[in-house]
Amino acid sequence: MQFSANLGFLWADRPLPEAIIAAKAAGFHAVECHWPYDVPAADVAKALSDTGLKMLGLNTHRGEPGENGLSALPGREDEARAAVDQALAYADATGTANVHVMAGFANGPAAEAAFIKTLRYACEKAGDKTILIEPLNHYDASGYFLQTTAQAEEIIAKVGAANLKLMFDCYHVQLMEGDVSNALERLRPIIGHVQVASVPDRGALDHGELNYPHIWNVLTRIGWDAPIGAEYKPGGDTDATLGWLKDHQS
Repeated sequence: MQFSANLGFLWADRPLPEAIIAAKAAGFHAVECHWPYDVPAADVAKALSDTGLKMLGLNTHRGEPGENGLSALPGREDEARAAVDQALAYADATGTANVHVMAGFANGPAAEAAFIKTLRYACEKAGDKTILIEPLNHYDASGYFLQTTAQAEEIIAKVGAANLKLMFDCYHVQLMEGDVSNALERLRPIIGHVQVASVPDRGALDHGELNYPHIWNVLTRIGWDAPIGAEYKPGGDTDATLGWLKDHQS
């Protein structure tokens, strides 16, 4: 398996360009991030060039403090589109392959309509990039619009764009649905990125209720060959938590 370091959590105490360098030194094959917008894209692009790493993904802006995305918020469509434009521009400048369009805290038919409208806009503007949506568990993100893979599957079908895919985070799926292995196999045609963390504490991959060596076998069987996003909370020094990487990386 090859892995991508999610720099929203890993080496989060360092400036993003320095975190990219640390990820390379640790042996990761790629990186991804959450909200890089306070860092000039040119600085990130240079660090990526210097290390030879690719940036696999970034998120659209969360919105105001306490918000978690804008795309499913009725009446906020202009802000949602601006967040998409910002994310796609940053992705262009850094060679980032995927943009995660965050839904936000909302519910009901009007929220779904707003989300679908924003996703269609994002998919039209994305060029050769992939737009991702990610269900979030209701323990960490209570009230988030998108909570299950079934809901995501339905949204993807309604949008009807070939470049809209599911971000399958094993941590969130296990907490909300369980049956991760079968879900990976069933949803493989619409999965655009895979992320991992231990369950239930969202720590490193050397403990918890998910058997990740088994998950690697499932991913191999279904033909997944892209780097897997390590999006876990190290709870301290990131380098001290990387024993799992040496055990599982190919």
